Amino acid sequence: MQYGEKSLLRFTTTGSVDDGKSTLIGRLLYETKSIYEDQYAAIEKISQRKGFKEADLAYLLDGLAAEREQGITIDVAHRYFETPKRKFIIMDTPGHLQYTRNMVTGASHADCAVIIIDARNGVLTQSKRHGFILSLLQIPHLIVAVNKMDLVDYQEDSYAAIVEAYQDYSQKLDIHDVTFIPVSALKGDNVVEKSGKMPWYDGPTLLYCLENIHVAADRNLVDFRFPVQYVIRPHQDFRGFAGKIVSGTIVPGEKIVVLPSGNRAVIKSITTYDGDLPEAFVPQSVVLTLDREIDVSRGDMIVREKNLPQAGNSLEAIICWMDETALSTTKSYILKQTTRHVRALIKKIVYKIEIDTLHRMPADTFLLNEIGRVEISVATPIFYDPYRINHATGSFILIDPLTNNTVAAGMIRNAPRNIRCEISAVRAEGAGTGNAASKSPDTVWSDWNIPRETRERQNGHHAAVFWFTGYSGAGKTTIGKLLERRLFDAGYRTMLLDGDQLRHGLCGDLGFSVRDRQENIRRAGEVAKLFFEAGHIVICTFISPFARDRQFVRSLFPKTGFFEIYVNCSLETCIKRDPHGLYKKALAGEISEFTGVSSPYEEPPDPEVVVETEIQSVANIVDMLLGRLIRENIIREDALV
Repeated sequence: MQYGEKSLLRFTTTGSVDDGKSTLIGRLLYETKSIYEDQYAAIEKISQRKGFKEADLAYLLDGLAAEREQGITIDVAHRYFETPKRKFIIMDTPGHLQYTRNMVTGASHADCAVIIIDARNGVLTQSKRHGFILSLLQIPHLIVAVNKMDLVDYQEDSYAAIVEAYQDYSQKLDIHDVTFIPVSALKGDNVVEKSGKMPWYDGPTLLYCLENIHVAADRNLVDFRFPVQYVIRPHQDFRGFAGKIVSGTIVPGEKIVVLPSGNRAVIKSITTYDGDLPEAFVPQSVVLTLDREIDVSRGDMIVREKNLPQAGNSLEAIICWMDETALSTTKSYILKQTTRHVRALIKKIVYKIEIDTLHRMPADTFLLNEIGRVEISVATPIFYDPYRINHATGSFILIDPLTNNTVAAGMIRNAPRNIRCEISAVRAEGAGTGNAASKSPDTVWSDWNIPRETRERQNGHHAAVFWFTGYSGAGKTTIGKLLERRLFDAGYRTMLLDGDQLRHGLCGDLGFSVRDRQENIRRAGEVAKLFFEAGHIVICTFISPFARDRQFVRSLFPKTGFFEIYVNCSLETCIKRDPHGLYKKALAGEISEFTGVSSPYEEPPDPEVVVETEIQSVANIVDMLLGRLIRENIIREDALV
């Protein structure tokens, strides 16, 4: 295999004090012949001076004098090595609470994480803390290396107890690929070669696992995002835009939009030092040229025309505070996200996370290494995707403009639900109005035989559409069914349109590609309009993940007759509920283009109603929605049972 053909795996290691992180990675480097003889000789000298009988391989990573003196890792050490199958970058991160910021920094770009647990001590609080931080960072693969098996006589019971305890804890985290391996870093058992001292273990070695983790599947190849780094104009006849593709793919001829201007163009060519490419994809650095001259500068973002990021002046994020000076809600910071720099203000601290217990605590400020959720306001809009969908566009750092220190690292969740995002006009452009809907050729519109107003008078109530949107498993259908039952029992004309039912008939010919999802929602919206014109209260329960599609449906109805209901529920909870087993299949790769796993969900920036199914009961939610119908004079209060 040629060097250039090898895939690259970035992985981080962490663990509690004296669990053997550095020794384990040192053993990995030594046995893969990834160190020089003079390096090993230096390690032997240091070990002899310390009084060790054999070379302490931990010193391969603990490069600072302070680390060697204390016997702990305090900085992020990077090492590079390769095997015939793959190239690796190791980021050995500290496990101490006071070095949380170091761990967040080191692990933020990792494809995989290795947590080392001492077989003698079992699962400690720090082991759980590390898992929680890795979950926040959305590290897709986790290897739990149960180390120092030689000190417990290679007993299976010791290993099994740790596996059971950590599996129970990991169920609370957003990590779905966890592999357990019993090892002895000191002796080399199950690090590179299979150990004969643990015949009860039939799983892979650490190196085999690292070599065979499938990284490409974790990349976002759906959403094309190209932050512009600089404009290249070597002569009058060439103008290109240089940058790194942080997600998605692109080919010449595709229609694009430049944000924030909203200018549209077509990709003319994809240029590199070695010549033009027929296609480019994450994580390539390229130069894009366009078919026409438009204004593009550093900090702008080029995206595919029909696949736009969220945009706004307000957002919610999880941040890790990295500065000795406490967070201030009255101070202005600089927010750097991709290539864009904007002024930012932390408007509100939603809560602080007590890392040891995972409890959410009220807070007025954050101190060094503290983590929590905040609301941030920026002076000019940024363009982002939630961090769980796209790490590159969903992450940022905050910089103190006075000291130029990086004071925080953040992961964007979404726009605050009580604040309307300043979404670029490009998002809604072309969504259409009721009059602009497509039609068959050579047809002429004919008004309804019986107007809706006449039907409403006969029905004794007004027509309305409740459009429920949210992740699969959020509770849309459950709420919709109870709401319809309450209305129907009270004598109202209702119709419940559920996504699964329509896909068994009207939309049975559609899959789950972006185009098919758009068509599915278009058909659902048109059917809802028919029942609306018949004077019904129409309850629609569809994931409807794309804002543009929901905007189209909204355009079919008068403003007073349409209510977008965002059924908010964390993806983690939806995956645990998994009522039809679809998340399990999607995470196993059996279902492609599944919302929340391999396809994005765009949260509504300004829905009429937000309900929280993690904290509100279905009955209370339905009561609230009925109250809304009463306040809007759609139904009568005295008619409810």
